[in-house]
Amino acid sequence: MARMCVKTRRLDVARVCLGNMGNARAARELRLVAKEPELEARVAMLAIQLDMLEDAEKLYKLCQRYDLLNNFYQAAGKWQQALETAESHDRIHLRTTYFNYARYLESMGDKTLAIVYYEKSGTHRAEVPRMLQDDISSLEIYVNKMKDKNIYKWWAQYLESQSDMDSALHFYECAQDFLSLVRVHCYMGNIQKASEIANDTGDRAASYHLARHYEGHDDIKQAVHFYTRAQAYNNAIRLCKETGLEDQLMNLALLSNAEDMMEAACYYEEKGTHMDRAVALYHKAGYVSKALELAFATQEFSALQAIAEDLNEHSDPALLARCSDFFITHSQYDKAVELLVAAKKYHEALELCVTQSLTITEELAERIVVTDSKDLSEEARKELLERIADCCLSQGNYHLAAKIYTQAGNKLKAMRALLKSGDTEKIVFYTKVARQKELFVMAANYLQSLDWRKNPEILKTIIGFYTKGKAPDLLAGFYEACAQVEIDDYQNYEKALDALTEAFKCLSKSKDSSTGQQKVRLAALQHRVTLIKKFVHARQVYTEDAAEAVRLCESLLEEPELDPAVRIGDAFGFLVEHHCQQGNFKEAYRKLEELQKLLPSQNVRYYINQASLEALEKEMGVPMKRGDSRHSVKEEDEVEEDLPVSKSP
Repeated sequence: MARMCVKTRRLDVARVCLGNMGNARAARELRLVAKEPELEARVAMLAIQLDMLEDAEKLYKLCQRYDLLNNFYQAAGKWQQALETAESHDRIHLRTTYFNYARYLESMGDKTLAIVYYEKSGTHRAEVPRMLQDDISSLEIYVNKMKDKNIYKWWAQYLESQSDMDSALHFYECAQDFLSLVRVHCYMGNIQKASEIANDTGDRAASYHLARHYEGHDDIKQAVHFYTRAQAYNNAIRLCKETGLEDQLMNLALLSNAEDMMEAACYYEEKGTHMDRAVALYHKAGYVSKALELAFATQEFSALQAIAEDLNEHSDPALLARCSDFFITHSQYDKAVELLVAAKKYHEALELCVTQSLTITEELAERIVVTDSKDLSEEARKELLERIADCCLSQGNYHLAAKIYTQAGNKLKAMRALLKSGDTEKIVFYTKVARQKELFVMAANYLQSLDWRKNPEILKTIIGFYTKGKAPDLLAGFYEACAQVEIDDYQNYEKALDALTEAFKCLSKSKDSSTGQQKVRLAALQHRVTLIKKFVHARQVYTEDAAEAVRLCESLLEEPELDPAVRIGDAFGFLVEHHCQQGNFKEAYRKLEELQKLLPSQNVRYYINQASLEALEKEMGVPMKRGDSRHSVKEEDEVEEDLPVSKSP
């Protein structure tokens, strides 16, 4: 019935059968495998107990429990199949399988093959020497063949136990077991050799053993040295304190932990000597308050300065204030400012910066702003920021001042700071970002101070800023300036007319256009536009009707307020060049003399081209008077080469 249960996989019935059979062992095994999740694995255990081995093997393969199949093969003595199963499907138990097989081979007396599988299982360093310990010659051959440090060490220990010290030293050296080398050399009295090994290798265990040996023989300096090499600083410190090696004590304490530093500091304080060392050690150990008290009590200023470098906003405010007062007393204002900031005494720190001309760096300003942002009200924070910015401005740090004014929300002051810096690129960028009417006007006024005549981009920016700033009066004034530049520098009355037309439009849009003063300005501007239009028209019609053009120009000269709308010299120059082209040199010369009388201090070459002047000199036989020029004599020749080209024919 139990065998039938294997076929039908009825474990509940099988338990009843096993109970009736009185097979307690089988019932126990069946109960132990009840935790296996696969039904086939549990049934396979039943099959094994009923000696149905083939069925058990098939069931293990069916549920793919290769770990149980591996154990099954090992228990059945089917080692080849167990090895194949472990290598193919149960690699997690592969080394265990190799080890079990090696133990089996050892029990069968096949030591050669057992060694192979011990090596495969990775247990050969302990198992092979154990197995061969009764066959010393074979063991020695194996040790020399393997060249393994762990095996060398085992063999060296064996040789040492047999009092073969020279051979033991050789194999300890092969195993690179420096502690054992030093230990054996010390035992043999070769202290010098042991010291060389410890110094050359730096092995901590070897150094510690040698230090203990030296201490036992009262060689304190060597003991301290090797305790230090072993990083056993507490032992080295103990010896230094016992023997009064105070110089070495300081170095060792700094290398050690906080507890040892504290002990060393107490030692120096009790001795009353080298108090600077006591302060430094208290500080290094984390006892800052104790270090500061001792430093102030003993007037150790150099040590106090080192402590102050580690103080921050988390330190005791009273200590910070006390240290800052100390540094102010000793004229170390930079450090005092840092401590005042850490103590949140910002106004005192800023006052010290101003009085002692200390530069407020961006890092320092940032520390003040970030540290105090949570502790102050918004109004107090803005006031503090403006105070910082004022200090930066007074020190000429305009960019930082602008940045902090912006953080305080005062963009007007920020723009004034940038204007003082003269950084055009940043001024333009800040204006575009801030987008305030007042800033647009301020930036445009600044840009007018630059050479906008040679940089069209600046000119466009000025116009754009005045437009965005809604300042038509100022924009009109700028257009008038542009018009005057076109007339004075380039005799380009067409562009000047365009600029004045734009100026008239802007002025007409102004809110104050209805006032009396504004009306007068509009009338004057309209008059200038009219005069320039006449002159431009005269130059334009010259090719079609020269007589009409000359008449228009003559009528312009009769205008009472012609200049500066149209320069008198340009009008006369137009007429002189016309008469020269017509061959009427007497009339041209008469007009030239009339111009020289009207403008005696100016060089007529500004207004009349070189060809016309040379023709007059040749025909009239009279050298042309140059008159006093606005340029120096040296510059006059240069001006002659770069005279503005007249627009008249």
